[in-house]
Amino acid sequence: MAAASTGNNGSPPVALLVLMAAAMVAGWFVNAVRPPPPTPCGRVRDGRFLAYAESGVRREAARFKVVYSHGFSGGRMDSPRASQALLEELGVYMVAFDRAGYGESDPDPRRSLRSAAMDIQDLADALQLGPKFHLICSSLGCHAAWASFKYIPHRLAGAAMMAPVINYRWPGLPRGLARQLYRRQPVGDQWSLRVAYYAPWLLHWWMNQTWLPTSTVISGSGSFPNALDEKNRLMALSTGLFQKKARMATQQGVQDSFYRDMAVMFGRWPEFEPAELEEPPFPVHLFQGDEDGVVPVQLQRHICRRLGWISYHELAGVGHFLSAVPGLGDRIVTTLLPAAA
Repeated sequence: MAAASTGNNGSPPVALLVLMAAAMVAGWFVNAVRPPPPTPCGRVRDGRFLAYAESGVRREAARFKVVYSHGFSGGRMDSPRASQALLEELGVYMVAFDRAGYGESDPDPRRSLRSAAMDIQDLADALQLGPKFHLICSSLGCHAAWASFKYIPHRLAGAAMMAPVINYRWPGLPRGLARQLYRRQPVGDQWSLRVAYYAPWLLHWWMNQTWLPTSTVISGSGSFPNALDEKNRLMALSTGLFQKKARMATQQGVQDSFYRDMAVMFGRWPEFEPAELEEPPFPVHLFQGDEDGVVPVQLQRHICRRLGWISYHELAGVGHFLSAVPGLGDRIVTTLLPAAA
């Protein structure tokens, strides 16, 4: 009788094999039809939602809490690329978010410099980051840093800016030098910035017409003087990563992401400009490559000389995309946080 419970050679009965196969198929089916978990979102003052992504240690166990503001065409999955080992060693919780109109965050039709700072404060409050937190901003996303210094300085414990983009029409810049460097840009980029400044309502039409040159940044067609930047640009285009990132960034429409970003950054700054800011009650660090093909290092130096309270870190042989530089993310985090000094 015992032999009857197994096959003649001791193998499992056919019925058991059928049950095992059915269980595997059922498990696959459940996983296949189960929708992905919803993107975490924080609600801000006017009811909009901001999608965010967390990294580092658990929020409840963190010694330091850092908010990260991505650059042009970026999103919540971007970061300074500090190593997980360092974040755990220092006890760092980091949250990056899709800025208004980017990725899965709701658009803000009244988006401005002030609203950029308020979004950061509201997200920090929604996540209960406490009375003070640190801020890291990258590239064009650094307009949110300047705005935070102006509107919410009492909430910041420290800030780091990574190759902050410059508005060539800031009054505090030397006119002759700014004009000279502005004219070194591709013609399409010059005209795109003119439209953003003088007629931001025309940006959507301008960027979609085909008979005059437009932004090489959006098309990815502009080459970079720095070897690593250029290598990464060509690789992103050839692998489709450039197009994939653009699709992810513009899920709410290109108008509410790219074009509104351009209008805020390169339009008029009626309430303040960086050169007018008073020294904030926290340390500020600015990291800038001397081979940056997007932000002229000469103008960055001028701003940091005028604002003597900024700790300026010029990086030899480095381009614009600082998060791609090996080891630099760790350096930025350790420079920013006092426990690492």
